[in-house]
Amino acid sequence: MRTRRASYGAGEPGCMQRRSRSSAVSVRERPPGPESCAKRARLISSQKNIAGKGSSCFDKLPDDVVLSILVWLSSRADTPRDLLNVKSICKRFKRLASNSVVMRNASEGALRVRACQWCAAATIYLSTSAEAGNLEACFTLGMIRFYCLLEREEGLEMLRRAASRSHAGALHALGVIHFNGSGGSRADKNLKAGVHLCARAAALGHVDAMRELGHCLQDGYGVPMNVLHGRRLILEANVREASLLATRKLSLDCGVGQNKLKVTVDSLFSIYKLLHSKSCSLLSDFGCTSVLPPTLHIAHEFLLGWFRLKPLPMGLRLCSHANCGRPETRKHEFRRCSACGRVNYCSRACQALDWKLQHKLHCASAIRWPNRAFVIGLPRRHGPSYMDDSSDQ
Repeated sequence: MRTRRASYGAGEPGCMQRRSRSSAVSVRERPPGPESCAKRARLISSQKNIAGKGSSCFDKLPDDVVLSILVWLSSRADTPRDLLNVKSICKRFKRLASNSVVMRNASEGALRVRACQWCAAATIYLSTSAEAGNLEACFTLGMIRFYCLLEREEGLEMLRRAASRSHAGALHALGVIHFNGSGGSRADKNLKAGVHLCARAAALGHVDAMRELGHCLQDGYGVPMNVLHGRRLILEANVREASLLATRKLSLDCGVGQNKLKVTVDSLFSIYKLLHSKSCSLLSDFGCTSVLPPTLHIAHEFLLGWFRLKPLPMGLRLCSHANCGRPETRKHEFRRCSACGRVNYCSRACQALDWKLQHKLHCASAIRWPNRAFVIGLPRRHGPSYMDDSSDQ
């Protein structure tokens, strides 16, 4: 069939398709005009502006400024998640958040690792902080390695590293280890070294060390007996604990309200009522009816959670003080109550606190003879002492 332009159906099959494709290619290969170039430039610039608006303002700041901001954040972090979320933002934040300055200034909350979440990543996290010079990380990791992971030498090394830089908690922990001979035999007890370490921690204001040293002076345990000085230390520990509680309450009250003078007066009045109430820790070792438990350190919190998940072997016991968590490293290491013999404690400070918190309600001697001291005409003693197990002598 013939047409005016060409024959229909003549030629090779697909010739029309090849012609259309070649025409399309020729259209694409045409050089763009000045209008299309300007349009493309405007499009690229608009895309850059949109990307600039979506990016963080920290991109324009130098690294030292961002590092100072991250140091401030790490020193006030409540959980490790605060730092981990920063590291997941971008590569730059991950690099800066892993800086030794940031890890050295990490707060106690930023180092709080749960026992149920313990893994290799948690070990690396605490080890990195400890290597950066964070004393709380050294103390926490030392306690975990010594008592939980049974790495005695590594744990002692971490505790000594923190104690050498005057960490009060590490000094007191080493003192308790020397008092009990933990990690060794009964012959490894060193009472003088324990008293010396507790004295250094008490000089730094550690409340438990002041109580421990005060009871050692009262009983003449590892040091010449000095009842008056021992009671003075115990009283100072209780006053310091009450002042910390009052300071915390004052800071919470002053953070709310508009009239500062009124808030200050109301806060002082509430603190006055607190110090004169039955729930205050002031004079807790000298007859106060109830004691507020102190704030639990992250190391003791980990110990309690760890041995709640993994019970101790048969024959070993935990300290009966609810906020301690220290376990025995050998049978009959801790001393038991001299009155009932049902509870055992790692230190005299734990015994004194647990007596006021709960044991006075369950001790057999206290239930049977609440006023036995007045009956026989002796000066009253608040709580029984604790004695060594006969099987460990």
